[in-house]
Amino acid sequence: MDRVTMIFVLVFATGFLIALTLTPLAARLALRTGAVDQPRNRHQHAQPTPKLGGLSLFVAFFAAVGVSLSYPRTDEFEMPRLIGLFIGGALVFVVGVYDDHRELAPAPQLIAQIIAAIIVAASGVLIREVSNPFPGHFAPFETWFAFLFTLFWLVGMMNTINWLDGIDGLAGGVVLIAGALLFAHTFNLGQNSLALLALALLGSVLGFLLFNFFPAQIFMGSAGANVLGLALGALSIIGGAKVGTALLVLSIPILDVAWQIIQRVRAGKSPFSADRGHLHHRLLDLGVPQRVIVFLYYAVTILFGALALILPTGIYKLIALVVIGLSAIALLVKLSPPSPQK
Repeated sequence: MDRVTMIFVLVFATGFLIALTLTPLAARLALRTGAVDQPRNRHQHAQPTPKLGGLSLFVAFFAAVGVSLSYPRTDEFEMPRLIGLFIGGALVFVVGVYDDHRELAPAPQLIAQIIAAIIVAASGVLIREVSNPFPGHFAPFETWFAFLFTLFWLVGMMNTINWLDGIDGLAGGVVLIAGALLFAHTFNLGQNSLALLALALLGSVLGFLLFNFFPAQIFMGSAGANVLGLALGALSIIGGAKVGTALLVLSIPILDVAWQIIQRVRAGKSPFSADRGHLHHRLLDLGVPQRVIVFLYYAVTILFGALALILPTGIYKLIALVVIGLSAIALLVKLSPPSPQK
């Protein structure tokens, strides 16, 4: 086994084994400290479940990232970006752990997400331009717009993963598949140092997912969802791993989040109010078993990931995104409850 292959194996093994070891310990700690999710109307579990899975995810991911640093870097800006990702990740992790114990109001959590996104963007993780699916090129964004666009993307990704985490194994599995796509994308481009970061995400999520699949022994909690969302959002930017590709892969969860925000605002509620309006909750209310819903999400994510990899040009990806988007919106409209008569 050559040195490069050895590093790849070590990065994956580090993330996987640390998550595999720490997750049961995190569950015990959660039970001792009261970081437990009680059965409620919006939740599917029948008994109190620990929700400190973010502890094992945070430690496993960044430990694996640390191992990946043994691979020689050619981009002088990559290390500042990783430092920014670590600091931002540490912030949302700490705030998330507090929320998992005390249940913070939405506003402090959103402020923490914005600050974390600012830290990551300030470190150099910026969406500077988007590809033009038609002939020609779009001009690079002005710095201020690139900064704001990046903040919107990173905060959006954190909330997408957070709100997707409503059924055992759902959010973790979708992140695992998206991470696999990012790994394949960067590895095929010969961007080994970036592929290693995606591999660190893969290993840590897989080690955790073994305890999170139905019936879950532990939840990732706000800490885990925010760390995974921030990491996935940042990795989809670094090194040209297209944001458009990530949009295609995660189109259903992203559209679900956008739809729920619109519906809540229309109803005069806070966009961050908890309810059973998300697609996975609607399917549950129709009697679809949890496992079927989870595997359906997995299958759709894999399908869209395959499309993102094999479609030859941006125009085909744009067409796919439009078709998927319209289909998803039609499904969400169909499953949404009728508006109350005034």
